[in-house]
Amino acid sequence: MNRRHHAVSLLQASQDSPTLARLTELTRDSAARLKAVESLIPAALFSAVKAGPIEGPVWCLLLDNNAAAAKIRQLLPALQSHLRVKGWEVNSIRLKVQVARPR
Repeated sequence: MNRRHHAVSLLQASQDSPTLARLTELTRDSAARLKAVESLIPAALFSAVKAGPIEGPVWCLLLDNNAAAAKIRQLLPALQSHLRVKGWEVNSIRLKVQVARPR
């Protein structure tokens, strides 16, 4: 079937493509990890933290600013330990500050 002229939903595209299916799976896994450690992150700081990419046993957290990164850096051992107890293989957590670009 030629799909060049037919709209395809994101769900359908991800099901039809092994690469997109894997990316969808990793995105869900990353969000689930963040949900699992949510209680360990101070409430005032949680809005500055977003789930990032997973590369094998390395998980990345995306942060809004350097202050959030500094505080989360202090929590990394607890976050990693908690994730391991929950069954995730996490050898390290990388932190990446995303700088807002001027419009």
